Amino acid sequence: MKDKRILYVSSEVIPYLPETEISSTSFEAAKMVNNIGGQIRIFMPRFGNINERRHQLHEVIRLSGMNLVINDLDMPLIIKVASIPKERMQVYFIDNEDYFKRKATLTDEEGNMFDDNDERAIFFAKGVIETVKKLNWSPDIIHVHGWLASLLPLYLRRYYGNEPLFSGAKIVTSIYNQDFEGTLDEDMQEKVLYDGMEKEDIKHLKTPNYVNLMKLAADHSDAIITAGESIPEDLSKYIGKLNKPILPYKNREEFSQAYQDFYTNEVLSE
Repeated sequence: MKDKRILYVSSEVIPYLPETEISSTSFEAAKMVNNIGGQIRIFMPRFGNINERRHQLHEVIRLSGMNLVINDLDMPLIIKVASIPKERMQVYFIDNEDYFKRKATLTDEEGNMFDDNDERAIFFAKGVIETVKKLNWSPDIIHVHGWLASLLPLYLRRYYGNEPLFSGAKIVTSIYNQDFEGTLDEDMQEKVLYDGMEKEDIKHLKTPNYVNLMKLAADHSDAIITAGESIPEDLSKYIGKLNKPILPYKNREEFSQAYQDFYTNEVLSE
């Protein structure tokens, strides 16, 4: 993995958000590659409950300033950056006043999902890709963590399919245990269709629940990692039929070498 470029796109990363399976795995995977000489970039949303002063986030003016069109509305993209102490790893934060200012991540105080989580997912996917384009940084692997990042494989393959910067990139999606009940906005499919997608490519979004979002991500990925011990049975059966490299679940003691081997022998050899 030495000198290979890996882009990590995650809904949550420690130390910026509390420790969960997603936030810790995103961090540990990036740290592992960084320690063995790989080049990494990490992207996550700048949720309003991230303490900017404590974590020393600052806006990157040269990367900010563009607008992303979400369902016919121009939404300003703000990019912030911080360094993880002691690790020499930079984290880029996708920000927007309307989508990410509220002092919470994905749910309100009562645990209800925010009504605009579907648009936040679209904005996050397009924001990451546009920022990487501005950085002119061509990754070998793009590794996706968390359902909020699940639209990234679709947008890379369909909306940005002719972008030379990503032409050689392999997409890996990690699938975790079920993360939310119910569905996102019932009009999510129409909002994605606005970006010129083919309806067949986004058929899963007719019912935008957790399982279908991850099926969509898996459809447009080159390889899949089972990152949760008990992913939904329907989802497990679906990815098993895709004829793509799959890494079974590994615990924290096993995952480092397993990820290295998977990246090298399965993902990059495809």
